[in-house]
Amino acid sequence: MLPTAMPRLAHGPVVLRAFRDADAPLVRSVAGDPLIPLITTVPTSGTQVDALAFITRQHARLSEGNGYSFAIADAATDEAVGQIGLWLRAISAGRTSTGYWVGPASRGRGYAGAALRALSDWALSLDEVARLELHVEPWNEGSCRAAVACGFAREGLLRSWQQVGEERRDMLVYSRIAGEG
Repeated sequence: MLPTAMPRLAHGPVVLRAFRDADAPLVRSVAGDPLIPLITTVPTSGTQVDALAFITRQHARLSEGNGYSFAIADAATDEAVGQIGLWLRAISAGRTSTGYWVGPASRGRGYAGAALRALSDWALSLDEVARLELHVEPWNEGSCRAAVACGFAREGLLRSWQQVGEERRDMLVYSRIAGEG
Protein backbone atom coordinates (compact mmCIF):
# COMPACT_ATOMS: atom_id res chain seq x y z
CA MET A 1 0.00 0.00 0.00
CA LEU A 2 1.40 3.40 -0.96
CA PRO A 3 2.08 5.68 2.01
CA THR A 4 -0.81 8.03 2.77
CA ALA A 5 1.42 10.57 4.54
CA MET A 6 4.41 12.47 3.21
CA PRO A 7 7.61 10.72 4.27
CA ARG A 8 10.79 12.57 5.14
CA LEU A 9 13.71 11.26 3.08
CA ALA A 10 17.40 12.07 3.43
CA HIS A 11 20.48 11.49 1.31
CA GLY A 12 23.78 13.30 1.62
CA PRO A 13 23.28 17.06 1.52
CA VAL A 14 19.48 16.98 1.18
CA VAL A 15 16.30 16.21 3.02
CA LEU A 16 13.08 15.72 1.06
CA ARG A 17 10.12 16.96 3.09
CA ALA A 18 6.68 18.47 2.72
CA PHE A 19 6.56 22.10 1.66
CA ARG A 20 6.00 24.71 4.37
CA ASP A 21 4.70 28.25 4.10
CA ALA A 22 8.22 29.35 5.08
CA ASP A 23 9.36 28.00 1.66
CA ALA A 24 7.50 30.79 -0.17
CA PRO A 25 10.71 32.82 -0.75
CA LEU A 26 12.12 29.94 -2.83
CA VAL A 27 8.96 29.75 -4.95
CA ARG A 28 9.00 33.53 -5.41
CA SER A 29 12.69 33.43 -6.39
CA VAL A 30 12.08 31.12 -9.36
CA ALA A 31 8.99 32.90 -10.71
CA GLY A 32 11.18 34.73 -13.23
CA ASP A 33 13.24 31.69 -14.22
CA PRO A 34 13.11 31.18 -18.00
CA LEU A 35 12.17 27.48 -17.71
CA ILE A 36 10.75 26.46 -14.32
CA PRO A 37 7.32 28.17 -14.65
CA LEU A 38 6.97 26.77 -18.20
CA ILE A 39 7.23 23.12 -17.10
CA THR A 40 5.73 23.30 -13.60
CA THR A 41 2.89 25.04 -11.80
CA VAL A 42 5.24 27.61 -10.25
CA PRO A 43 3.49 30.97 -10.71
CA THR A 44 5.16 33.66 -12.81
CA SER A 45 3.84 36.50 -10.67
CA GLY A 46 6.35 36.20 -7.85
CA THR A 47 3.80 37.35 -5.28
CA GLN A 48 3.59 35.94 -1.77
CA VAL A 49 -0.08 35.04 -2.28
CA ASP A 50 0.67 33.03 -5.43
CA ALA A 51 3.68 31.35 -3.84
CA LEU A 52 1.53 30.22 -0.91
CA ALA A 53 -1.12 28.96 -3.35
CA PHE A 54 1.60 26.90 -5.07
CA ILE A 55 2.57 25.40 -1.71
CA THR A 56 -1.08 24.58 -0.96
CA ARG A 57 -1.32 22.78 -4.33
CA GLN A 58 1.76 20.72 -3.44
CA HIS A 59 0.06 19.55 -0.23
CA ALA A 60 -2.99 18.48 -2.23
CA ARG A 61 -1.04 16.29 -4.67
CA LEU A 62 -1.02 13.30 -2.32
CA SER A 63 -4.62 13.55 -1.12
CA GLU A 64 -5.79 13.87 -4.75
CA GLY A 65 -3.82 10.74 -5.72
CA ASN A 66 -1.46 12.57 -8.09
CA GLY A 67 1.74 11.84 -6.21
CA TYR A 68 4.22 13.17 -3.70
CA SER A 69 5.60 16.69 -4.05
CA PHE A 70 8.66 17.26 -1.89
CA ALA A 71 10.62 20.36 -1.06
CA ILE A 72 14.32 19.67 -1.55
CA ALA A 73 15.95 21.15 1.54
CA ASP A 74 19.57 21.60 2.55
CA ALA A 75 20.21 18.93 5.22
CA ALA A 76 22.27 21.30 7.39
CA THR A 77 19.93 24.31 7.36
CA ASP A 78 16.53 22.84 6.31
CA GLU A 79 16.25 25.74 3.84
CA ALA A 80 14.28 24.77 0.73
CA VAL A 81 16.38 24.85 -2.46
CA GLY A 82 14.08 23.11 -4.95
CA GLN A 83 11.28 20.66 -5.61
CA ILE A 84 11.07 17.00 -6.66
CA GLY A 85 8.01 14.84 -7.19
CA LEU A 86 6.99 11.24 -7.57
CA TRP A 87 4.03 11.27 -9.96
CA LEU A 88 1.53 8.42 -9.96
CA ARG A 89 -0.39 8.89 -13.23
CA ALA A 90 0.31 5.28 -14.35
CA ILE A 91 0.71 3.61 -10.93
CA SER A 92 -1.95 1.00 -11.77
CA ALA A 93 0.55 -0.35 -14.34
CA GLY A 94 3.47 -0.09 -11.91
CA ARG A 95 4.90 2.99 -13.65
CA THR A 96 5.75 6.32 -12.04
CA SER A 97 7.64 9.39 -13.12
CA THR A 98 9.73 12.05 -11.48
CA GLY A 99 10.84 15.57 -12.20
CA TYR A 100 12.67 18.21 -10.24
CA TRP A 101 14.04 21.72 -10.21
CA VAL A 102 16.59 23.55 -8.11
CA GLY A 103 16.63 27.32 -7.70
CA PRO A 104 19.42 29.09 -9.61
CA ALA A 105 21.19 30.22 -6.41
CA SER A 106 21.56 26.59 -5.29
CA ARG A 107 22.57 24.87 -8.53
CA GLY A 108 25.89 23.10 -8.89
CA ARG A 109 26.02 21.89 -5.27
CA GLY A 110 24.84 18.30 -5.76
CA TYR A 111 21.30 18.91 -4.51
CA ALA A 112 19.54 17.59 -7.63
CA GLY A 113 21.51 14.35 -7.77
CA ALA A 114 21.11 13.70 -4.05
CA ALA A 115 17.37 14.43 -4.24
CA LEU A 116 16.97 12.14 -7.25
CA ARG A 117 18.85 9.35 -5.44
CA ALA A 118 16.74 9.72 -2.28
CA LEU A 119 13.47 9.79 -4.20
CA SER A 120 14.28 6.95 -6.59
CA ASP A 121 15.65 4.63 -3.88
CA TRP A 122 12.50 5.21 -1.81
CA ALA A 123 10.06 4.97 -4.73
CA LEU A 124 11.51 1.72 -6.03
CA SER A 125 11.31 0.19 -2.55
CA LEU A 126 7.52 0.46 -2.72
CA ASP A 127 5.79 -2.72 -3.85
CA GLU A 128 3.55 -0.84 -6.30
CA VAL A 129 6.44 0.78 -8.20
CA ALA A 130 8.20 -1.32 -10.83
CA ARG A 131 9.45 1.50 -13.09
CA LEU A 132 10.45 5.12 -12.54
CA GLU A 133 10.83 7.44 -15.55
CA LEU A 134 12.55 10.77 -15.94
CA HIS A 135 12.22 13.03 -19.01
CA VAL A 136 15.09 15.43 -19.68
CA GLU A 137 15.61 17.96 -22.45
CA PRO A 138 18.67 16.93 -24.52
CA TRP A 139 20.56 20.16 -23.75
CA ASN A 140 20.34 19.56 -19.97
CA GLU A 141 23.61 17.69 -19.54
CA GLY A 142 23.62 18.12 -15.74
CA SER A 143 20.31 16.29 -15.39
CA CYS A 144 21.48 13.60 -17.79
CA ARG A 145 24.60 13.03 -15.65
CA ALA A 146 22.53 12.99 -12.46
CA ALA A 147 20.16 10.40 -13.92
CA VAL A 148 22.98 8.04 -14.91
CA ALA A 149 24.73 8.52 -11.56
CA CYS A 150 21.49 7.50 -9.81
CA GLY A 151 21.16 4.26 -11.77
CA PHE A 152 18.84 5.42 -14.54
CA ALA A 153 19.36 4.06 -18.05
CA ARG A 154 18.86 6.21 -21.12
CA GLU A 155 16.23 4.60 -23.31
CA GLY A 156 15.89 7.02 -26.18
CA LEU A 157 14.72 10.31 -27.63
CA LEU A 158 11.04 11.19 -27.63
CA ARG A 159 10.62 13.61 -30.51
CA SER A 160 8.24 16.54 -30.02
CA TRP A 161 7.24 14.99 -26.69
CA GLN A 162 6.18 17.99 -24.63
CA GLN A 163 4.82 21.47 -25.07
CA VAL A 164 7.14 23.92 -23.28
CA GLY A 165 5.97 27.47 -23.58
CA GLU A 166 5.27 28.19 -27.24
CA GLU A 167 7.03 25.17 -28.75
CA ARG A 168 7.13 21.39 -28.80
CA ARG A 169 10.34 20.00 -27.32
CA ASP A 170 12.17 16.72 -27.62
CA MET A 171 12.84 14.79 -24.41
CA LEU A 172 15.31 12.07 -23.54
CA VAL A 173 13.67 9.31 -21.54
CA TYR A 174 15.56 7.64 -18.71
CA SER A 175 14.25 4.85 -16.51
CA ARG A 176 15.20 2.97 -13.44
CA ILE A 177 13.64 -0.41 -12.74
CA ALA A 178 12.99 -1.93 -9.31
CA GLY A 179 15.93 -4.10 -8.35
CA GLU A 180 18.40 -2.12 -10.49
CA GLY A 181 20.56 0.90 -9.80
